[in-house]
Formats: sequence, structure tokens, C-alpha cells
Amino acid sequence: DVQLQASGGGLVQAGGSLRLSCVVSGFIYDDYVIGWYRQVPGKEREGVSVIRRSDAITDYMDSVKGRFTVSIGSAKNTVYLQMNSLKPEDMAVYYCKIPRLGVRGQGTLVTVSS
Repeated sequence: DVQLQASGGGLVQAGGSLRLSCVVSGFIYDDYVIGWYRQVPGKEREGVSVIRRSDAITDYMDSVKGRFTVSIGSAKNTVYLQMNSLKPEDMAVYYCKIPRLGVRGQGTLVTVSS
């Protein structure tokens, strides 16, 4: 079975940075898209960023463009989300997901203090 495990959340002051990691394990084909999503209780889930494993093509939601960077590690089984210039509105539970498989990892909480 394919499993995803996210980590790296924590408490940071506004303007600070965090790097989230998502480790993918289990058999999976080479070319897939993996996304970072976030959710605040009572609000709709947001798609933050996606990256395609085969060629590292990326996309971002407008509010994080220029601040967040998604990348794939050299072993290609880890996806990172570098988050800079964090704002209080970025505070949420972040999780990674492979949409095509419907597989997602547990979330990691990002708290941004103002």
C-alpha cells in the first residue's frame, strides 16, 4: 500500500519560515502528481501546491505564490514545501495527498503567531 507521512509543522512567528516534508512509501508508479493541501476547522480545504514527480512541474494557489516552494528530494520519495514569509492566515493543518490514488497522509499543524 502507498502511504504518505507529513511532518515539519510547528509554531512560528509571522514572517518566519517552516519546511514541511512528505515521505511517500510503498509501490507507486513513477509519474504522479502530489499535492499539499491545508484546512482550517470550519473552512473549506484549500489546495496549496502541486508537483509532478516526473518533471517537477509545479503550481501554487495565488495567495502563496512567491512565498512557498514545492520540491522533490533527490531520492524522489520525499516532497517538500518550503514556506517563507508566513502569515497568520497560513495557519492550518497541512497534509499531502496523491489525488489520483485518493491517498493522503496525516496532517501536520502549522501555527503562525502575529
